[in-house]
Amino acid sequence: MSTAPDPTYRGRFAPSPTGPLHAGSLVAALASWLDARAHGGTWIVRIEDVDTPRCQPGADGFILRQLATCGLVSDGPVVWQSRRGPLYQAALDRLITAGAAYPCACSRKDINTALHAAGIGRERHHLAVYPGTCRPERGGLHGRAARAWRFQVGPGTLHWTDRRLGPQAQDVATEVGDFVLRRADGLWAYQLAVVVDDADQGITQIVRGEDLCDNTPRQRLLQQALGLPVPGYLHTPLVMGGNGEKLSKQNGAQALDLAAPLCALNQAAQHLGLPAATGSLPDALAQWVSAWPWRDLAPV
Repeated sequence: MSTAPDPTYRGRFAPSPTGPLHAGSLVAALASWLDARAHGGTWIVRIEDVDTPRCQPGADGFILRQLATCGLVSDGPVVWQSRRGPLYQAALDRLITAGAAYPCACSRKDINTALHAAGIGRERHHLAVYPGTCRPERGGLHGRAARAWRFQVGPGTLHWTDRRLGPQAQDVATEVGDFVLRRADGLWAYQLAVVVDDADQGITQIVRGEDLCDNTPRQRLLQQALGLPVPGYLHTPLVMGGNGEKLSKQNGAQALDLAAPLCALNQAAQHLGLPAATGSLPDALAQWVSAWPWRDLAPV
């Protein structure tokens, strides 16, 4: 199946430099690169190092070298989130002016105490739904010092369509609550940073791991509140670890062995449902571009 080149297509791969790429992150990198190439578009790399305490010195450069070894090279200058604070502040200021963001004095302990008092439990690995303690209509900070800034989520279910997973829906107010934009330690929250960066870099299609699918509605709410374009989304299947959970640095994922890059890429491609490829690295990448199954840029 052929697809006409789309020069307006802009995709990205945005790794966090908390360590080297592993098998799971290579799947996401390859998928985003293939989607951009299959549509004749542009692919760029962004280093998401906004959570500076978790970042490892030198990991960003190591990741870029790993990508280059696999033939995945950014079509434009690489951007580092840690250098973009003024853009995030400007976006937060706009949300505050619009009444869409408010200061919060609650610690995690405060939130868990409030939820416990309300008889609300919390499942393992699930976010604690913020109970709205510091909302302006509930009296705001109640004389306490502000710790963070939150986005005020309205009622209702948000619907969108993922290019691989199909129709999706989430009631952000009841499943997440008012989420953080700037943390108590002064660092920018991922949700705000990624939305600002995607808009600033003109990203039209986001291809990333399925574990980030439930982030999409929060990001779409921010896009709407800031009047930003809404990109399309495609969430790729996850590589699972031996414990049955997503393969990650936290559960022992090993750095990629790129002594034979085509071998590592073949494993990533097969996880995406693509056939094994032989020959040179450029030949293999070209074969996978031709076989890429998700060519339909359906409405979001």
